[in-house]
Amino acid sequence: MAEKRDYYEVLGVSKSASADEIKKAYRKVAKKYHPDMNPGNAEAEAKFKEANEAYEILSDPQKKSQYDTYGHAAFDQNGGFGGGGFGGFDGFGGFGDIFESMFGGGFSSQGARRNGPMKGRDLEKVVEITFTEAAFGIDKEVTVSRHEKCSACNGVGAKNSSDVQTCSKCNGTGQERVVQRTVLGQFATTRTCTACGGRGKTIKNPCPNCSGTGMERKTRKITVDIPAGIDNGQRISLRGEGEAGKNGGPNGDLYIAISIKPHEIFERIGNDVYIDLPLTFAEAALGTKAIIPTIHGKVELTIPEGTQHGDKFVIKGKGIPYLRGIGKGNQYVTVQIEVPKKLTQKQKDILKEFKDTFEPQNHSKKNKFLNAIKDLFN
Repeated sequence: MAEKRDYYEVLGVSKSASADEIKKAYRKVAKKYHPDMNPGNAEAEAKFKEANEAYEILSDPQKKSQYDTYGHAAFDQNGGFGGGGFGGFDGFGGFGDIFESMFGGGFSSQGARRNGPMKGRDLEKVVEITFTEAAFGIDKEVTVSRHEKCSACNGVGAKNSSDVQTCSKCNGTGQERVVQRTVLGQFATTRTCTACGGRGKTIKNPCPNCSGTGMERKTRKITVDIPAGIDNGQRISLRGEGEAGKNGGPNGDLYIAISIKPHEIFERIGNDVYIDLPLTFAEAALGTKAIIPTIHGKVELTIPEGTQHGDKFVIKGKGIPYLRGIGKGNQYVTVQIEVPKKLTQKQKDILKEFKDTFEPQNHSKKNKFLNAIKDLFN
């Protein structure tokens, strides 16, 4: 497949061109290569599509910014950021609205698609849960406001089924043919039917409950099964729980985004749990037995004598369960030695006497540091 040309090159403008300059350049190129001006010319038709493709991106500030940053990859449907190509180009369909707004006509096929099945809109709901609820899972009831099929007309939009009639202007196609005179001459184009809005049908007596839309807004309570081990920011997909589809299309989906409240003492990284254990100097020096809280209950941990600040201990299998899997993470305990403040005179005297009893080997790290300083300055 041929490599795409730079969009600024296609329209003949610089990256610093204003919106008006981009529009003016597009009009010039579109007039030159319009299929009605070049009947049977495949090369002109390709350049016309290319110009419309370029204008569809550069005329939109957000898309232009993405293109300036990532180039064509921002809209590459084979893995780029757009995920869907160039705004749904399909023959002349994708840029019909652009050309129609500028020249008074268009090649849009949107009208033909409007009377076909359309999937309903997806919805998203943020649900906040506690640290332990995320660890062990929970059922949460959420309230969702969404558009559903009208209960009175079952989504038809009419008071009676006989009130739905094929549009007489477009004969049910959703499009109407328009012949217009422009500076380029006479053009025969198609556009969305102005009588039925592209639906291909008209309603004689609209449903009084939904005013002919076929939809009504409802508030529902839905129970969500939040699995054990789910992490902050993960989403749960509930198929068909979004808004109702149109013209017989499927319902959209509901996405539950999980937000986990921070815990007072536990911190989670992946499936492991981390906790700080404060110890006094005496406890760290002499060793002790410490009761450690875990999400699975209390555990007794032996702290050996001579434990240092920052030392870590691991308690296997006391972390977060693996999401929809077998096993659990670990819990890590980090020692935080708390140095006492505001000592009494008696305590100071005892510590000074205690200090004088130390031999150099009792402070290997300090001695190594002092020796490094001597070597540095010698």
